[in-house]
Amino acid sequence: MTLFLDLNHSVGDFNLTLKFQVPNGVSALFGRSGAGKTTLVNAVAGLITPQKGRIEIAGRAVFDAGRGLNIPPHQRGIGYVFQDPRLFPHMSVQRNLNYGRRPARSFEIDANLIIDILGLEKLLDRRPDTLSGGEKQRVAIARALLSNPDLLLLDEPLAALDRARKLEILSYLERLRDELRLPMLYVSHSVPELARLATDIVVMDAGKLVACGPASDLLSDPSLVPQLGLAAAGASVLARLTAQSEDGLSTLNTSAGQLFLPRIEAPLGSRVRVRILAQDVMISVQKPEQISALNILPCHIISLRPGDGPGMIVELNSGNDRLLARITARSAKRLRLQPDLACYAIVKTLSIRPAEVAI
Repeated sequence: MTLFLDLNHSVGDFNLTLKFQVPNGVSALFGRSGAGKTTLVNAVAGLITPQKGRIEIAGRAVFDAGRGLNIPPHQRGIGYVFQDPRLFPHMSVQRNLNYGRRPARSFEIDANLIIDILGLEKLLDRRPDTLSGGEKQRVAIARALLSNPDLLLLDEPLAALDRARKLEILSYLERLRDELRLPMLYVSHSVPELARLATDIVVMDAGKLVACGPASDLLSDPSLVPQLGLAAAGASVLARLTAQSEDGLSTLNTSAGQLFLPRIEAPLGSRVRVRILAQDVMISVQKPEQISALNILPCHIISLRPGDGPGMIVELNSGNDRLLARITARSAKRLRLQPDLACYAIVKTLSIRPAEVAI
């Protein structure tokens, strides 16, 4: 299923003007507050009517200003999960789920499967006021899914949760992505969330499109560091889990060599995506010897991009993957770094956090 949008909509001094198309998968809308993410999602859902443009879901137009077409929200085949779970307080979890049931447009989603994936079996007889924030959001996601949507919209569903609950919900969303293969449009300003969930990313700024493409490409694009933020700049490396050691480390094979990380609870052979932050990467022009760091990957320099201050971003080719390193301009000058230079990327094992590992 593809989602196509060509919109022009103004609210006061704010103007949303963008055009893009994303394929099936989890497409993430990323941008700072005020970028227009929620306005765009509400237009897709039919909760606002753009002044101009066209919206297509799987080739089916649900809005076309030129033709006067504006399909009502309840006929668009869309499930919507808000920041606030918005559950009915007087209903049990089971009744909240039943309220969301709608006839299937294309395929019927198995209620028992959803309850199992989201771990709701023991919550069905309880009321919302007895649930934790994470439990409420899981119920809200299940209710949206049981409307049998063609597209699931999630508008910063983890924003109100603490870190532990966010990690919990992320694992459930990953299962939904992999087992249901239901197209999702996911709004977030959290790069770690996008790195774990998104297959494609749409980067927005002040109502305009900055970039659109595969998550693995955009999250490692040094030109997008101003939008993603220096602290979140980095790249995703695809690896395979090959060994578990008694000292608590997992061994992963990447296209450039081995990575050693704190233990990853997954079967051997599992495909793992590891987010490596630019601030956690050091560069050496010679292969380091007798150092404590275990992760030393051979690389070639692709580009060097100076920042506004003393730092710069170095883009590296690591096997079939890309890495970013954030170093000082003084270090780059001292090491005589330049494009095509062979070097080594050094990553401390304990610098990679569990939230940066997606299975």
